[in-house]
Amino acid sequence: MNTSFTTPVTEGLLHGHLDVEHTERGLLPHRLPARARRQIPDEQLTMAESQPSGVRLVFRTRATAIDLRTVPTKRAYVGVPTPPDGVYDLLVDGQLTAQTTVSGGNLRTIDLATGSVELTQGPPGTARFTGLPARDKTVEIWLPHTETTELLALDADAPVTPAPDGTRRRWLHHGSSISHGSNATHPTGTWPALTAAAAGVDLVNLGFGGSALLDPFTARAIRDTPADLISLKIGINLVNADVMRLRAFGPAVHGFLDTVREGHPTTPLLVVSSILCPIQEDTPGPLAADFSTGALRFRATGDPAETAAGRLTLTVIRAELARIVAARIADGDLDLHYLDGRSLYGRTDHDDHPLPDDLHPDQSGHHRIAEHFTHLAFGDTGPFAD
Repeated sequence: MNTSFTTPVTEGLLHGHLDVEHTERGLLPHRLPARARRQIPDEQLTMAESQPSGVRLVFRTRATAIDLRTVPTKRAYVGVPTPPDGVYDLLVDGQLTAQTTVSGGNLRTIDLATGSVELTQGPPGTARFTGLPARDKTVEIWLPHTETTELLALDADAPVTPAPDGTRRRWLHHGSSISHGSNATHPTGTWPALTAAAAGVDLVNLGFGGSALLDPFTARAIRDTPADLISLKIGINLVNADVMRLRAFGPAVHGFLDTVREGHPTTPLLVVSSILCPIQEDTPGPLAADFSTGALRFRATGDPAETAAGRLTLTVIRAELARIVAARIADGDLDLHYLDGRSLYGRTDHDDHPLPDDLHPDQSGHHRIAEHFTHLAFGDTGPFAD
């Protein structure tokens, strides 16, 4: 850059987060508040909530060249090829205009067999964008959805100012790794981001890989976050983690909804069950990693006969969610709605776009889910219709 304007990254530039942590070098966005983070019981959710799915910098500028200095924390799994570097998406006035990656950074190595985690420190890097249009514009930089990203500074060849607040409705969505964006190839390619763009809403994505487990601190975070629309995708993690039985599941769902309703008594609230996942439809968890084919796949290890004793499957959970929502509507919550997840991704969708690891959709699957959710939730007769 011939002339460089350096802007420290402040919270005023960020959207889609719930909290920030001030580090020695910069700012680390979080998708759960500090009080909730102090109650997290495992490394999985600690990692997932710090991965900035749906978090983006939004600002006004005439700059044609922008450098975002960051320290990414990438993840790798023992026995599996290292994933490619996470993608940074740059949008100009809402249109995807450029993409880049940042090499280096920290590396978190996870052993799925033992649960051990090793963190190796690495240097900062730069996400560089050039050739942008030389006019006043709104720029969004969506951070890699599966890389924890410490933000250091913005360098540009023109001044940068925070974008004014918009008038779009704010949609808060909570779900599992599929909502987080597993197997999506870039951050605006996750199904919630695709849906938000199509529906013209402002996304807060609380999809946490492996961690949609009806945690009370997550319910409180949703309760305390301003939102015009709320959706809760419930099911798959409860089955594949095998964390509870049917007796505990129903009251836990009621408790989660009760907490959300404390802060959002009349907000349109959509409960969504799991998409089709053949390995877990009628087989309980826990889920196990399977490397027998040379690639990471998953298999359910429970006994289907034990559903009679209260073991959870996706079939069991869908029936119970439908019953709970119907009962609460009958009790007067007319702003509560239910959507069977198989209407987002069912048998035909599976035939067209099979789950490559038997658990998560690929990029084409994310597009299919987004297309269906946009129509069913935001369409003229949907619960989120404008």
